[in-house]
Amino acid sequence: MNIGLIIIGDEILSGKRQDKHLAKVIELLAARGLTLSWAQYLGDERARLTAELARAFASGDLVFSCGGIGATPDDHTRQAAAAALGQDLTLHPQAKALIWQRVQQIAAEQGSEIAIDSPDAQRRFQMGEFPAGAGIIPNPYNQIPGFFVGTVYFVPGFPVMAHPMIEWVLDQRHADLHRALGTREKSLIVLGALEATLAPLMERIEADFPGIKVFSLPSVDHPQWGRHIELGVKGDADRLEPAYAALKQGLSQYGARIGTELVR
Repeated sequence: MNIGLIIIGDEILSGKRQDKHLAKVIELLAARGLTLSWAQYLGDERARLTAELARAFASGDLVFSCGGIGATPDDHTRQAAAAALGQDLTLHPQAKALIWQRVQQIAAEQGSEIAIDSPDAQRRFQMGEFPAGAGIIPNPYNQIPGFFVGTVYFVPGFPVMAHPMIEWVLDQRHADLHRALGTREKSLIVLGALEATLAPLMERIEADFPGIKVFSLPSVDHPQWGRHIELGVKGDADRLEPAYAALKQGLSQYGARIGTELVR
């Protein structure tokens, strides 16, 4: 199953806030032997969100969507998810109970009381309106849940909430995907060679070792190696060594100079 990440918010695209999700999600996946297949940044534009979420639902991928599930006018993710599914938003009964519990807690901390039919409470209940049939994702920070439909999971934009919620999804709903070995990569620094010259070798390695990907990262001004190519292979750890050995042998046949070897 491919794993994708959607990060939503005008504040990310404008530079007002720096994204803290991408690196953390990669870290959380790696701890479970998993890798991120794709990532996407989107602004708070409902039409575009609807179109991209429709693709996510149709993909069959495991997708995490961070941001835009609040109840203010600039939050569009819940509505876009419902539109993408052709469904209406409905107040999830368990979400309502959790939100009401949180509302009462805040009121008690402020030394006041609040009625369940008050305008403030009703606005907060909007955060529990999800596409019909959605499940909820527990939020250990403030109890306001996220939601999911199929394998597309929606969490808040706040990292302190989103990241433990993503961990819950990975461990409670997709533990079957965890891999003990996981994906690894081995590479080496190639000096004095051109990518175009090495392309046939790269294609041969991928053809001979299904499931292994070859990558090439050229650099022209590295402080240690100067102009060089980091050339390597990545994939399941148990299939990596023979592919890497074939890569090194092929480089020697091309007469390439090999520098530092790297393992990640």
